[in-house]
Amino acid sequence: MTLGGSSALVVSQPDGSEVVTIPKGQTWRTTAAGDGLTLLGTGGWMSRPLDAITLSAEDGTAPVWVNGKPYRGAVEILRDRDGLTAVNRLGMEDYLLGVVSAEMGRRSASEQPALRAQAVVSRTYAFRNLGRWRAKGFDLSATVSDQAYGGVAAETPEGRAAVAATRGQVLTYKGGPIEAFYFSTCGGRTAEGYEVFRGASRPYLRSAYDMAPNGVAYCSISPRYRWREEWTGESLRSILRRSLPGIAGGAPRRIDRISDIRVTHRSRSGRVDQLAVSTGGPEVRVDGHTTIRQVLRTSAGDLLRSASFTLVAVGAGRNVTHLVADGMGAGHGVGLCQWGAVGRARAGQGYEQILAAYYPGTKLLRRY
Repeated sequence: MTLGGSSALVVSQPDGSEVVTIPKGQTWRTTAAGDGLTLLGTGGWMSRPLDAITLSAEDGTAPVWVNGKPYRGAVEILRDRDGLTAVNRLGMEDYLLGVVSAEMGRRSASEQPALRAQAVVSRTYAFRNLGRWRAKGFDLSATVSDQAYGGVAAETPEGRAAVAATRGQVLTYKGGPIEAFYFSTCGGRTAEGYEVFRGASRPYLRSAYDMAPNGVAYCSISPRYRWREEWTGESLRSILRRSLPGIAGGAPRRIDRISDIRVTHRSRSGRVDQLAVSTGGPEVRVDGHTTIRQVLRTSAGDLLRSASFTLVAVGAGRNVTHLVADGMGAGHGVGLCQWGAVGRARAGQGYEQILAAYYPGTKLLRRY
């Protein structure tokens, strides 16, 4: 990793003892070395092997730069099994500054309620999941496996305003922070929590139509509202050879022919909940929204956008030579629909109204 800053950086060990100061404007490197790491400075300077290091700006406010990107707070570099992990340690509100616009993109002032709703949901998610990855030395991943986090580079004035306006606010149910699931685009109807997440049968995670009074989905403005994926017979076989054996029990290791692929069950929200694949032997059933999206990947190898789709298979019953999926929405479908929130904001709804629509029965409380 490359390390630097617009201010001098103090490098210390976990026990607080200082190692060195990286001068303002210089870029140093750190690399894995044995069971620890080594810091490499200018002029050939090299530290002794270290277990871990912490970097903080000498003036206390300047960002720390890691691999060319600025981050608020302090940064720890940890040795792990695969190499190095950079951990950004900072307060909750500063963390949210790097999340809201990373998740929602740049939004106009008229869409501020959607950003505020996202700020509340992201804060709630973070509180609910603090310590999730404690064994690895951090609370939350900086990717969509938790929440997208881009540090200072992801911040926008509109996002900062949304975080400030909702400071300390979280969504609660029976006094505790809710399971604040959210996603990109629902396609006009959200999913029940239990359809996607095991054990997530919560009164506030209900399937509901997300339509404006004129009958148009609030998220119809999303570029992912409608989509189409197509596979040739060969690309379909190639994908299923990789994805099917590792996920669906009883799937054949060798797939030379797909004689049929069809939807056999849909969940309450209308999403595909079971897929049947025939490869010449016993029919293989693929169950669950997430598993189906993992198995039926796009020709590029990406996760299928959503489980809300219809299938048309050319050659079904003999040899599938072409498959078309016409779909709606993007993401798992549980909780807040981000593009729906934008549509609701454009329609004049406030963030409290938006949150109540996607998490009915919850209460908005200020924790600090």
